[in-house]
Amino acid sequence: MAYAKLGRNTGHRKAMLRNLVTSLLRDERITTTETRAKEVKSIAEKMITLAKKGDLSARRQALEYIYEEKVVRKLFETFGPRYAERQGGYTRVVKLGHRRGDAAQLVQLELV
Repeated sequence: MAYAKLGRNTGHRKAMLRNLVTSLLRDERITTTETRAKEVKSIAEKMITLAKKGDLSARRQALEYIYEEKVVRKLFETFGPRYAERQGGYTRVVKLGHRRGDAAQLVQLELV
């Protein structure tokens, strides 16, 4: 599996991605760079797939990754039923333009 290092060491990268996934599931929309959004998208889709299973094992797997218990509750009570009929493609990436400081491509990652 190929992944982006995102200019961070392993621990920092994992923590940053966990934070971004938690924020996306809590707020249902985040603004970030395109490269980060691509990484977060795949992880978030896996979390929603776990929520669709809905069993105790899946809930514990989600709790291992997501920082906030409230977000896991929302994931299983709201997103699981919402996307029950959908076979993937739970997120959308919308390009917003370039960041002023370093001209990085900014995108909005949102749940469909």
